[in-house]
Amino acid sequence: MSGPLWTPRAAAGGVDVVGVGQVSLDVVCRTRAIPAPGGKGEASEVARCPGGQVATALLGCARLGLRARFVSAVGDDAEGREALAPLAAAGVDVSSVVVRPGLPSRTAQIWLEEGGGRAILGHRDPALTLRPQEVPLDAVRAARVLHLDTGDPEAAREAARAARAAGVPVVLDVDSPAPDLESLVGAVDFPVVSGAFAETFFRTSSMGEALAGLVAGGARMAVVTLGRDGALALTREGELRVPAFRVAALDTTGAGDAFMAGLIWGLLEGRPAAGVLEAAAAMAAMNCRALGAQGGLPDRAGLLAFEADSEREPWRDPDA
Repeated sequence: MSGPLWTPRAAAGGVDVVGVGQVSLDVVCRTRAIPAPGGKGEASEVARCPGGQVATALLGCARLGLRARFVSAVGDDAEGREALAPLAAAGVDVSSVVVRPGLPSRTAQIWLEEGGGRAILGHRDPALTLRPQEVPLDAVRAARVLHLDTGDPEAAREAARAARAAGVPVVLDVDSPAPDLESLVGAVDFPVVSGAFAETFFRTSSMGEALAGLVAGGARMAVVTLGRDGALALTREGELRVPAFRVAALDTTGAGDAFMAGLIWGLLEGRPAAGVLEAAAAMAAMNCRALGAQGGLPDRAGLLAFEADSEREPWRDPDA
């Protein structure tokens, strides 16, 4: 497995990655302990932090030097503009983001405990759902990678079909259920799921069985992320185990999104599978060192230095 996981092509339309999915404005509250139901507590810090699965991943890609285009829907409010601002500032093309008049943009309340616990309450108006006809399929076909989440499954399936037909690899970040999720997972090359979601979706505590189920759908490489325990992957050549990098984590919000950015960058660098996963794990770890979903995203030089100099956590087999 020493050769490239994927042989990247040149960008016909000047864009490396097109992302179709979520953007959010998060209100992050740090507290000593999350109150029990009916209780009260004090926040030591409150911050407004842009986030969202695909938005954060694309910002990470842009920081690493990739050209990105974002497809999503927001309301015509201050929250939507604030959430998109870091993308635009980093050079991400947001011209395909649909603005729905009179609707609130997606927001989330995130509570962080000093000991590492976390609770998230998100709100998204159903009318923000992106329609398949709102996806610029010509841009998808011209990209080098398509990145999706499960927030708008019909639009994601339409984009995945167009990408696969054009030979564009499709990456999918799965952390929540969606209608007919099986068909979407079966239409992508690189599905990435959390360990908790894998247990629920495949009705098994075996991550190996979950990966086998993902690869059976046609994936080139499937990945289960395990937080500080690293990641487990399965390719057509065999299993890969990637320990997490050791960091003092301040906020794990956005770690999975940063993981996706590293994975996409590694693919387009022509890295072998292990190298792709190492870049993904490094991005995730680095992003945990700052507050907010996007607070710790590094540039290319920072990522390479971190990969070279940082220690790993011991590997713990999730199926042991």
